[in-house]
Amino acid sequence: MDITFENAIDEFILFLATERGLSENYQFSTRRSLEEFATWFSRQEPVALPANVATDHLTGYLSERKSAGLAPASLKLIVVALKIFFRFLKARHLVERDPADVLVLPRLERYLPDTLNELEIQKLLEVDLRNRPFPKRDRAILELFYSSGLRISELTHARLENLNLEDRFIRVTGKGNKTRLIPVGRKAGEAISAYLEGERRLLVKSRTGSELFLSRHGKRLTTQRVWQIVKEIAELGGFETRIYPHLLRHSFATHLLANGADLRIIQELLGHADIATTQVYTHVEQNRLKAIHKKFHPRG
Repeated sequence: MDITFENAIDEFILFLATERGLSENYQFSTRRSLEEFATWFSRQEPVALPANVATDHLTGYLSERKSAGLAPASLKLIVVALKIFFRFLKARHLVERDPADVLVLPRLERYLPDTLNELEIQKLLEVDLRNRPFPKRDRAILELFYSSGLRISELTHARLENLNLEDRFIRVTGKGNKTRLIPVGRKAGEAISAYLEGERRLLVKSRTGSELFLSRHGKRLTTQRVWQIVKEIAELGGFETRIYPHLLRHSFATHLLANGADLRIIQELLGHADIATTQVYTHVEQNRLKAIHKKFHPRG
């Protein structure tokens, strides 16, 4: 029971990486949360071991962080890190009791994602790209974003061997290193074919890999460059609102729901581990219906 915080955190992060397959970013943020608590705890107790942590220590620490102005979302991440950390230690018999078991997750205000309506999406996808350096590549990027609801990292890491244009499917690796198979729409398939048959061949260099979308230097497009491409196309189309890649993912999900798709199917397509994450789109759709009702109903 005398494992140190340093060793306990190392063991836990190794568990997240090897047995849970969680991303490096998640591992890093969890480690930081736990190390910050360990530093605080070492100032409270002469023997600062995980086994000596009581629930009062945890609530005191969280109260201090909240009083210091930490946002509820950030506070929730810390609570989650502490809960799964001590649950892990208890399961491995490294502590006798779990002091975090009774902690309650902070209640978060729900922020609904921005979306584009179907006419706005159509306007964006029909922007004239002929004067851009790589119009076919840029068209394919937009079409794939909206057709398949990919995260930006999934799009930039998409590879040729995972694309099947005949059956119109693409395999991507999302959060937690989980892979999923996603349909590619007809328009997106046509745009990708046009790009592959034309511009991509010209972009290939001697050391080019099999990434689907390439830069002018024959390397994989970075997420920053894809952000920039989407922004430039929106400006070209005269959009005054901010257009960004994740907005197309939100629009993809909202339009599927509006047209009758089952929420579980949308969860699968988006790669959400928890259905609660997907349910935010039901609130978006409800808000849209309320707005339409208010505008057009005589007593709205």
